[in-house]
Amino acid sequence: MNRATATQSLSVSLTVGAYGLAFGAASVAAGFSVLQSCLISLLTFSGASQFALVGVIGAGGSVVSAVTTASLLGIRNMLYGLRLAPVIKAKGVKKILAAQVTIDESTGVALSQERLGQREMRQGFWLTGVGVYLFWNLFTLVGALSAQAMGNPAAWGLDAAVPAAFLGLLWPRMQNNRDRTLAVCAALLALLLTPFVAAGVPIISTAVLAVLFGLRGRR
Repeated sequence: MNRATATQSLSVSLTVGAYGLAFGAASVAAGFSVLQSCLISLLTFSGASQFALVGVIGAGGSVVSAVTTASLLGIRNMLYGLRLAPVIKAKGVKKILAAQVTIDESTGVALSQERLGQREMRQGFWLTGVGVYLFWNLFTLVGALSAQAMGNPAAWGLDAAVPAAFLGLLWPRMQNNRDRTLAVCAALLALLLTPFVAAGVPIISTAVLAVLFGLRGRR
């Protein structure tokens, strides 16, 4: 086992898993029970989709609009799966488990190990995916049980944990002007679209933008 990969995976797992506190609190505040909050984390396990779901319900939206928004945000995980499938090479039950833990963080850590080889990429994927899953669900339970005492989760600074962790993984990969241009364009596109389109569309649009950049690069 590569010690550096394991250390990075544990660091990301703890940081991102702690954000489950905020979800647990937000879910209960939106009217979900502790059991329902925990089941959402156990079965959905996609932070952005989970927050979108409870956010729409909490704001008085319909179940259909909440599920649609959460599903739109979850599409990115399918793209991650297409990228990682040739590396993970999971079969049978292991393939189902791999699909469950294919998230931003497990994908980010796996890809950050690319220069070390596929063995380290698989190690980073599984250690991070399983680690985040365990910590996320543990802290979801703690957050849900402590919802009333916590108050506003943003006041704890937990709302910045996921973007900060992912930015830390993304930053070292922007090694040339093309990567930096794509990152800036994606951020600008998301910011421009956010006030005018449904939740989830800006993220999907940036994925399409990445594909267009990739096709242009091949030409």
